[in-house]
Amino acid sequence: MEQHKYNIIDIARLAQVSTATVSRVLHEKGGYSKETETRVRRVIAEYGFQLNKNAQGLRTQRSRNIGVIVPDITNEFFARIIRYLELFFLRHQYSVLICDSHEDIEIEQLHIRNLKEQQVEGIIYISGKNANPIQESAFSIPIVYIDRKPEDVHIFVHSDNRQGGYLAARELIEKQCRRILFLRDQKKASTIRQRRSGYLEALEEAGIPFQESWEIMTKSDYTSVFDTVTQLIQKDGCFFDGVFATNDNMALACLHALHAQQIHVPKQVKIVGFDNVSISQFCHPALTTITQNTERMAEAAGDALLKRIHHELEKQEFIIPVSLCVREST
Repeated sequence: MEQHKYNIIDIARLAQVSTATVSRVLHEKGGYSKETETRVRRVIAEYGFQLNKNAQGLRTQRSRNIGVIVPDITNEFFARIIRYLELFFLRHQYSVLICDSHEDIEIEQLHIRNLKEQQVEGIIYISGKNANPIQESAFSIPIVYIDRKPEDVHIFVHSDNRQGGYLAARELIEKQCRRILFLRDQKKASTIRQRRSGYLEALEEAGIPFQESWEIMTKSDYTSVFDTVTQLIQKDGCFFDGVFATNDNMALACLHALHAQQIHVPKQVKIVGFDNVSISQFCHPALTTITQNTERMAEAAGDALLKRIHHELEKQEFIIPVSLCVREST
């Protein structure tokens, strides 16, 4: 049958229910049986009806759109979260508008203004390394934050970074490492502080005194990490036997720098990364790393945002457990 835009009266008549019931089914507000929901949705599918979203939006002030702001869409960790967010919101009949801020605050604010004009009902904000995340109070839109915690926060979802740092360092310690570098991005971020805290906890637990020279700060791009590790070895020799890098890309650059200096991994130096990106299992040796549960992060953030939109959730922090993936580099 040829498709046409429908109204609630049409559906109610064909499904033999009230217009109020149809409205509750369409907006997933509950108060109806599974049988009733099935009957209503069967009518919609059978007759090929299409929802007139423009008219509905004017009536209900709801766009069924969610904005997602991401600092770098090419980053695999963020890309995974976006994928699971899209799947989550599709199940709830929402469309997702994805905006890449390129870690630029001005671009970010432009995206916010555009999302407001699109009348998004809420925003998922994946803050990355931005030192000044947007504040919900400044834009009057429900926001759920992922990865980095701003000061004026209502709902925040993040991995247990302290646990990740602890698991990484403990793995190295259990493999007999006693001089473990903490290879980190030079930018300040709560995620790095938390991973460092877990790393230090594992050292203290093992009775290993931390040395300031073990903390190596550099830009996180491949060339910077490769050059930093190379210069460190050329200047001081390979005085370390383990490396915990705060992300997999840095760990892989470190691995290649060690190879270039003819230092064997894992015989001479063992390495643990963080994120479990795809390439980490295909490098040689395969990289031991910390896995972040991006699916659970997305599900928690999506569910929290819907509750925030419907005024069912005011303030909460969700901490998602991580796990150790042991491979050949340790």
